[in-house]
Amino acid sequence: MTIQESLAPRLSDNVRDERLGDIIKLAVLAVGGQGGGVLGGWIEALARANGYVAQATSVAGVAQRTGATVYYIEMAPRSDRAPVFSLMPAAGDVDIMVAAEMMEAGRAILRGFVTPDRTVLIASTHRALAVSEKMVPGDGIANADEVRAAIGVAAKQSVLFDMDRVAIENGSVISASLFGALAGSGALPFPRSAFEAAIRAGGKGVDASLRAFNAAADLAEAGSTPAYVAKGGAGAVAPDVPLRLAGAWAALQARLTALPEPVRDMARAGLQKVVDFQDPAYGGLYLDRLARVQAADSAAQDWALTREAAKYIANAMAYDDIIRVADLKTRASRFARIKGEMGVKDDKRLLALTEFFHPRAQEVAGMMPARMGARWQGDPKRMAQLDRWFDKGRRIRTHRMLPFLTLWFLGGMRGWRLKTLRHAQEVAHLEDWLALSLAEAPADYALAVEMIRCRRLIKGYSDTHTRGLGKFDRVMGMVPVLRGRADAADWLRRLREAALMDEEGKALDGAIATVRTFA
Repeated sequence: MTIQESLAPRLSDNVRDERLGDIIKLAVLAVGGQGGGVLGGWIEALARANGYVAQATSVAGVAQRTGATVYYIEMAPRSDRAPVFSLMPAAGDVDIMVAAEMMEAGRAILRGFVTPDRTVLIASTHRALAVSEKMVPGDGIANADEVRAAIGVAAKQSVLFDMDRVAIENGSVISASLFGALAGSGALPFPRSAFEAAIRAGGKGVDASLRAFNAAADLAEAGSTPAYVAKGGAGAVAPDVPLRLAGAWAALQARLTALPEPVRDMARAGLQKVVDFQDPAYGGLYLDRLARVQAADSAAQDWALTREAAKYIANAMAYDDIIRVADLKTRASRFARIKGEMGVKDDKRLLALTEFFHPRAQEVAGMMPARMGARWQGDPKRMAQLDRWFDKGRRIRTHRMLPFLTLWFLGGMRGWRLKTLRHAQEVAHLEDWLALSLAEAPADYALAVEMIRCRRLIKGYSDTHTRGLGKFDRVMGMVPVLRGRADAADWLRRLREAALMDEEGKALDGAIATVRTFA
């Protein structure tokens, strides 16, 4: 059932009791870390400072995402009669709904909190993905367009723009820009100066909060959506290579110019990824492999095979291993990003970081020299011994010197990576996949393209990588069954999409069974 369909039985049932007309009912749906409690405090303080009595409550819930909370405020003009306030919002009985993320707005509509005769909906259009969206092996991101369409039906008035981006650009958090959008909407009977006074009374981060507040209030009052343009093009960011390797990187860039124009942008991104993963020499191997694909391709096909290979060869070469994970976790850019997200603006505030590791015996053996690692992996007793030594969760606190140096040392072992069993296995798998795909191109070009795309099934490390590899092998194992059919490429695409639907592979089981009925 769509959001629009779920609205049908509710729209005619919304009859407000006029005896409650003086009470303003406002709900905020926010995710942990977005400052929903601060926003609720500002709204309550705003009401009290302007002659209203107010009550604020909050109820935390973790059904959709960790830390999702409903903040509810009721307010009424001060009078001789003491109002009786409710502790929670009720369907069809909310005047103002503030949603700190697009899908929270959708959930508010589904729960009946947004109705066309009374509710002003204020929502940020950015996405903070729910756990259920992240768990899907493929693209599990929910469609925000359906929520936008429902807002047009469900809300009396709406204020929609990327309030998270406004907050970030002004050095604050989204609670400040949500408060600004609330002020600019005119939904509350208080002047803008009163909102600003509530922020100042809070006493923390006042300057940054006011900047974000005013920027969002201006946009809400103007009824316009800011246009954000990404800075730089596809090749604007170069990998972090030492100065002594700058010449090698420049030579690789020159090789890119010889590629067909439809391939160039994807190849540039792929080259950047593999060089960042290893070094410019590794980037040269990437371009060599891409040249093999180009030789089997043609302009008549708009270089589709080479363009897809530019993406997936890079993904295959930049696999996730212990070295890669440790490298990413100890980069200065990551620490700077975390400090920015947590609002750490000076060295006086301490930031404690805990990294969670759970290496399996396979990862440990994969770090050994190729021959040695193969012997260990082939010996159940040795693998059991590695499990006893390493198969336990580890919490590494990288804000401390020794744990950080341990990860930093691991992340710096790029030179060792090419000698490991894991690298030998990845290269062998890559070459087999590439050879099979290119061998199919002369007879069925479309099928070859879909075979290249099947590499999408392999991602992550540890158990995630193992599951993806198993699905990849099962899908590719159906190529001999499909070969020679006019619709072979379409069926391989369907098999791949089925494999991405669920973690357990139940959809893939059904799709394979279907193929076997007609093969």
